[in-house]
Amino acid sequence: MQHHPKSWARIYPQDWLNPIDFQSVFGNDHPVAIDLGSGKGRFLLAHAAADPDTNFLGIERMLSRVRKVSRKIERSDLRNTRLLRMEGYYAMTYLVPPRSVSTLYVFFPDPWPKKRHHDHRVFSPRFLDSLHRSLAPAGIIHAATDHLPYFHEMEELLRADDRFEQVPPFIPTEEEQTDFERYYVQHKQIGRISVQKKPEPPTEDTP
Repeated sequence: MQHHPKSWARIYPQDWLNPIDFQSVFGNDHPVAIDLGSGKGRFLLAHAAADPDTNFLGIERMLSRVRKVSRKIERSDLRNTRLLRMEGYYAMTYLVPPRSVSTLYVFFPDPWPKKRHHDHRVFSPRFLDSLHRSLAPAGIIHAATDHLPYFHEMEELLRADDRFEQVPPFIPTEEEQTDFERYYVQHKQIGRISVQKKPEPPTEDTP
């Protein structure tokens, strides 16, 4: 069996049930942005290189992609960038600390187009609960998909959730466009929506 040495660009949690300590991982307290479903890493690498004062975490479940992108991160010496191999919903629910994420990017999630598979779609009320918990005050979610029925479902969920308010959608630069987006933007309409976390109401413990 081939042995793959550990990469400094990857996070290997010792505890898969409790939140990751981002300050220990990145060695600083800079804002943290997450690219959920980072795929082949084109957006993650370009955006992280353009914003060295933000820490970027790519979350991706496919091992081959994680290995390939981690090598690119190391070759580019992008010290503000890390990868976590994990399913997105689990990562956001259990491994991302509360109120820790300044910006979350969810680009082209699997649309599971067949009706009988719609339950597998990541966007759901439970998923929004996890995102709201993870977002820092005034944190932002940027989402995009070329599957318009799924986009309308995402849009409806986000607009109906009064914990968020809509802000102008994020448009990536050409350098930041994923390979998938670069192909489909020429052929299909892409739905984009961005929302910001509203201030949370004071709790009984708030003075």
